[in-house]
Amino acid sequence: MKSTFATVMAHAVMAMALAGCGQAPTRTVEAPKDSVSPAISEEAREALARAEADVEAARTQFALWTTAEAALRQARDAAKAGDSGTVIQQSRFVAEQVKGGMAQLSYPSTEPR
Repeated sequence: MKSTFATVMAHAVMAMALAGCGQAPTRTVEAPKDSVSPAISEEAREALARAEADVEAARTQFALWTTAEAALRQARDAAKAGDSGTVIQQSRFVAEQVKGGMAQLSYPSTEPR
């Protein structure tokens, strides 16, 4: 009799555990983020767009330097903050770094022949 009771209890515990696993996970709803971001100047928007294009061009040629990526991130962050001056400054730095990375493609190989 005791083994039957233990078996029934074990089945009940397993059924409850499996019933909990079968439920779909609940999603929490996040508060909507502010879609209003500070505006940057037209010059800064154009500089950021050029920097984005430069980085993509360097990435496709496998000539993208990490310093250019970091500067692009900083330019994006500055754009979100509405800092046009920093966007322009970082975008210019991106252009310089991409130019160096692309020029490096024409350097002679250092691999032994």
